[in-house]
Amino acid sequence: MRVQTALVILLAGMLMPATVMGKEGRKMGDLKITSPAFTNKGAIPARFTCDGQDLNPALAFDAVPVGTRSLALIVDDPDAPVGTWVHWVVWNIPPQTREIKENSIPTGAVQGLNDWKRNRYGGPCPPSGIHRYYFKLYALDTTLDLPSSSTKTALERAMEGHILAKGEIMGTYRRH
Repeated sequence: MRVQTALVILLAGMLMPATVMGKEGRKMGDLKITSPAFTNKGAIPARFTCDGQDLNPALAFDAVPVGTRSLALIVDDPDAPVGTWVHWVVWNIPPQTREIKENSIPTGAVQGLNDWKRNRYGGPCPPSGIHRYYFKLYALDTTLDLPSSSTKTALERAMEGHILAKGEIMGTYRRH
């Protein structure tokens, strides 16, 4: 009987769609994030890096779920030699926001500290080789009461149990 139960559970897990379950056991939906500046897995133009003007690229959002109270954005580089390097953290983005324009943040949004200890976007600046930069967007069922001195770690802790959907786009950059 135990073997049959285990097989049923295993089979059910294989047949279920690849979704993430939230803390409360609800399915997490897919949020869409794109950029007119680069394609997913494509090269990020130099103007958005330390070799250019160090501006945040424009981003567009779609499929924001009903019940979203705010959006949060984390941009990081898992290929940094010191471990994942945080380039940008933004939260309390109004839920009706469908784009972040180049070199701006939406009204009411809060920027936290990146790993340069600045409250702003810090563009790709890899010391060597090609690095990957993940722009991760989260739909939350709440707004967050965090000071602007908060880091990615504090933001992730505050988001626990409140994520309705997540989407990401990844861009690459190599210095010339």
